[in-house]
Amino acid sequence: MVEKKSNLENWKINALKELKKKNLDGLIIETPEGISIKPLYTALDIENINHLDSLPGEEPFLRGPKATMYTGRPWTIRQYAGFSTALESNQFYKKNLASGQKGLSVAFDLATHRGYDSDHERVRGDVGKAGVAIDSVEDMKILFDGIPLDQMSVSMTMNGAVLPVLAGYIVAGEEQGVSIEKLSGTIQNDILKEFMVRNTYIYPPEPSMRIVSDIIGFTSKKMPKFNSISISGYHMQEAGASLVQELAFTIADGLEYIRAASKRGLLVDDFAPRLSFFFAIGMNFFMEAAKLRAARYLWSIWTKKLFNCQNIKSQMLRTHCQTSGASLQEQDPYNNIIRTTVEALAATLGGAQSLHTNSFDEAIGLPTPFSAKIARNTQLILQNETGITDTIDPLAGSYYVESITKEMIEKANELIEKIEEMGGMTVAVIKGYPKAEIEKSATKRQARVDSGEQIIVGVNKFQSESQDKIEVLDIDNNAVREEQINKLTNIKNTRNNKLVQQALDNIKDAAKNNSGNLLDLSIIAMRERATVGELSYALEQVYGRYGVKQEIVKNIYKETYLKKEDFIKVEDALSKFKDIAGVNPKIFMAKIGQDGHDRGAKVIASAFIDFGFDVEIGTLFQTPSEAVDMAISYGVHIIGISSLAAGHKTLIPELINELKKRGADDILVVCGGVIPAQDYNFLYDAGVAAIFGPGTAIPDAASTTINKASEQLMRMHNYRKSRTNN
Repeated sequence: MVEKKSNLENWKINALKELKKKNLDGLIIETPEGISIKPLYTALDIENINHLDSLPGEEPFLRGPKATMYTGRPWTIRQYAGFSTALESNQFYKKNLASGQKGLSVAFDLATHRGYDSDHERVRGDVGKAGVAIDSVEDMKILFDGIPLDQMSVSMTMNGAVLPVLAGYIVAGEEQGVSIEKLSGTIQNDILKEFMVRNTYIYPPEPSMRIVSDIIGFTSKKMPKFNSISISGYHMQEAGASLVQELAFTIADGLEYIRAASKRGLLVDDFAPRLSFFFAIGMNFFMEAAKLRAARYLWSIWTKKLFNCQNIKSQMLRTHCQTSGASLQEQDPYNNIIRTTVEALAATLGGAQSLHTNSFDEAIGLPTPFSAKIARNTQLILQNETGITDTIDPLAGSYYVESITKEMIEKANELIEKIEEMGGMTVAVIKGYPKAEIEKSATKRQARVDSGEQIIVGVNKFQSESQDKIEVLDIDNNAVREEQINKLTNIKNTRNNKLVQQALDNIKDAAKNNSGNLLDLSIIAMRERATVGELSYALEQVYGRYGVKQEIVKNIYKETYLKKEDFIKVEDALSKFKDIAGVNPKIFMAKIGQDGHDRGAKVIASAFIDFGFDVEIGTLFQTPSEAVDMAISYGVHIIGISSLAAGHKTLIPELINELKKRGADDILVVCGGVIPAQDYNFLYDAGVAAIFGPGTAIPDAASTTINKASEQLMRMHNYRKSRTNN
């Protein structure tokens, strides 16, 4: 020990000489997780770590849930795909499977997530734009046509309309000749995280948890190869959560699902081995690998502590990972290939059991076949060319990795304990605690990026003079919707409507009386050709459709932003606006369509308040008409539209036309988010005053918006003046 300390002191002396400094404090990096990263780790840092002697396949499973891990079988290669129609998605799947993909990860469109059929008025701009449109069993049958469901593991991301979607998949398997017990894969169905970040919920928290419990109960008894739920930290990180928040809230979600299922009379060891987890893997390479190791440890410890599991498999955390959507950038898009590779490597060194790699164009639109091939080959190269699969947990024993694994365990534990003290995650979600914490973290991150503290190559440093043009997948929303409506009409004309209504009534009764199993009853309804929208509405009549008041965090962005001089141009613009208008600029932040990703809108709203704007924020899932109603009632100067899910070409022009109809076209319209550059002229022609793509620094967006609003006010003033004079 003395010798080790002495050696460390010698290193410090040498380091100070090299740097010509009095201390080494400047080399310590503070992470958003509150972990201090030292420039050097030694044997001293791991002397008091109690998990170092653990082995893979043994409690607490930190080194992996399987004894042999990749040496026995490499991780499963997945490709997340789904767009437009079931037929197009099916053709895409078949090509990928023929090229080395091993499992399907299905993305459904937002209308489907939210439990609307494609003919519903609220989803005119959403159908087929961000995933595959599914209205019935007939769509499911087309989606999986020629794909043997007794051989193919299918992962599905679905939360709101989880009952009809899962039931539709089961019935599609039946009608393919595959019995229910042979189906394998997972359905995400992590509704708690929806209330925190992604917002593709339908019903309130308590009935939503009842739905999850029924699915766990059904699948654990009748579908031995199918995971009952995939508990998702991925969307938390995507929404701006720190790694510790993602880790802690995901584990806390899992504990809550065990608690909810137990309350329905299920035995923990009958279903807990079937729970799986889904994490994002971002660019902080070593911390991401440490996060997966910490997650397995925490799950093992907490399940034993709270539920006294007797089956050791109940303590094993199974991990699916996806390279981060938040790290993908529109600028210099080919850089995303490198980002995806680094993240995939971190996931595999952390012990992911299945992995989806993002395509480089997913910051702009849905993946093209070309980009999907590169993403898939990234994993094939890692599996077959790097030697990663030759040994188990190669990072074990690293002074640095073991040290930060321990720190992440400790910090995540603190958060989990806080949530448990509240009464569990359902209570915490209703109180809004995790959502508020993630939004604070997201706002801080954006401030660090905008001020250059956090470097993103090609965005805020090392920018290219010109941008590479890349192919962007463009979906004809109107054509897809028309095709879906035609299929819906045909289904309703050829089915036995009496049997459909009886099946839907049975579902309503079970929901009212807290009786039966809702998935079991949903399967019966889907066999009779009930639609996704009809089944969802049957439950909505009992449970209601959930909505939350949008809250805005304050005094976070400005406090975190380092380059305070950037605020001067915003203040100058504000001063000029006030000289014209006599008041601060007032903006209405709108989310229109069924896209529930609200990080961008929330961060902008928070920053703009800190700059001096008066900010109103709309409810989620508004129609253009509803957004205009609210904007006019608030008396705003500007409407800011946050777009992510490709509905901008349909919904934004509709909103501008609504303003014209109401004589409110003096309200300036600006928009931002994931909008491909080739769509900019279309939106400008439609009347959009400014577009702020991904990577735009918020102070720049603020000053531009204010100046545009000032110009608009002057134009209106001069117009009214000339009209009066005439």
